Amino acid sequence: MMKMGKGFVQDVTAMEEDFAQWYTDVVKKADLIDYSSVRGSMIIRPYGYAIWENIKNELDSMIKETGHENVYMPLFIPESLLQREKDHIEGFAPEVAWVTHGGEEELTERLCVRPTSEILFCEHYKNIIHSYRDLPKLYNQWANVVRWEKTTRPFLRTLEFLWQEGHTCHVDAEDAQEETTRMLNVYASLCEDILAIPVIKGKKTEKEKFAGADFTYTIESLMHDGKALQSGTSHYLGDGFAKAFGIQYSDQNGDLQYVHQTSWGLTTRIIGAMIMVHGDNRGLVVPPKVAPTQVMIVPIAQHKEGVLDFAYDLKDQLSASIRVGIDASDKKPGWKFNEYEMKGIPLRLEVGPKDIEKEQVVLVRRDTGEKLFTPLKDLEGTIAQLLDEIQDNLLRKAQQLREDRTSVALTFSEFEGQLENQPGFIKAMWCGKTSCEEQIKEKTSATSRCIPFEQESISEECICCGEKAEHMVYWAKAY
Repeated sequence: MMKMGKGFVQDVTAMEEDFAQWYTDVVKKADLIDYSSVRGSMIIRPYGYAIWENIKNELDSMIKETGHENVYMPLFIPESLLQREKDHIEGFAPEVAWVTHGGEEELTERLCVRPTSEILFCEHYKNIIHSYRDLPKLYNQWANVVRWEKTTRPFLRTLEFLWQEGHTCHVDAEDAQEETTRMLNVYASLCEDILAIPVIKGKKTEKEKFAGADFTYTIESLMHDGKALQSGTSHYLGDGFAKAFGIQYSDQNGDLQYVHQTSWGLTTRIIGAMIMVHGDNRGLVVPPKVAPTQVMIVPIAQHKEGVLDFAYDLKDQLSASIRVGIDASDKKPGWKFNEYEMKGIPLRLEVGPKDIEKEQVVLVRRDTGEKLFTPLKDLEGTIAQLLDEIQDNLLRKAQQLREDRTSVALTFSEFEGQLENQPGFIKAMWCGKTSCEEQIKEKTSATSRCIPFEQESISEECICCGEKAEHMVYWAKAY
């Protein structure tokens, strides 16, 4: 465990000792969340919310660049409306929270607290889409949703979480399926280019697809403990919802047609992925592109004349191009170093009387711990370069971890052995039968993560039944 002096940041359980406890320690001690009085609900503290805001701003820009508009739908769904799409409600029924009273009066109809908003968008689209000229309709909303989970963990699985959910309507299947792929690629770009999290892109099996969808595309990432995390999904809904809700348009010949729809979403769960992919035994590691503070200035011997003034001048100079903070509190420098390592701030800038005299500062990288004595005249350029290097290094390290934790299984005994001895992604062939998929999960607790778009033929036989294989699948135990 990480040991620190009295008054410094408290110990963090080593991830090798107890990964679940390490995760809980980090989210609490990095001031990302606090627990609320409602089981399974979390208070997102300012630092955690600032990370979410940066992720949200990046993704919102990407969504708008692809032609989508933001809207907002109600929080409540009447029960009669929810019953209109049978497969959809059956898929969500175990997680639905119901409102039964308004004040002291019992409602004549129960209201569902939205677990997702397909139903609400469908009702709205029915009223505003009339002609092919109204299509495509490309809407997105940023909202909270409620799913009554039995087992919860901060960011990864909570009763209430924040997300964006896109809901679109198109003239035909081809246009809608192109949208499904486009938005999956947006999510992959966010994860890899902004969050430095490498992902596998692929299709969910019939068993694992979204309730009510024709098919679901997914991006899957691998955590430091070898478990997988579904990091974003994009669904092609076909025309099933349109038929259930009567969403039709007049085509160019004046004939009525049903729209084809998509939905796609990414949640605050991605913060959990960021923690588990990049964090270490000193705490959080935040990629520079989403770090609320990219550089933290720590004055050394700040009681000495000129040191604080110099540090504040540096902050003013740097704040034009980066997100920079300063800790001028009376806490000891060692406490501050540990605090900002715990929070995962990419760069620490130390400056004291001797540095001022030498016209330099000390820069310390969070990802490697490397110290660099940097002349003031080169400071802005050096910081910009280092932030880029840290961002790239985090992605490389995560890619290497995934590569090291990805194996191939040709037999079921190999599959079981790899799960036991080296948890991670396992590439294995599958016949396409749900019965085999369920049997693998029952025997090993591993689930199909995706049928990757980039297929490999590593065997001709299904890992489970030995019959002719149809797909190579990534399997793993997952969050």
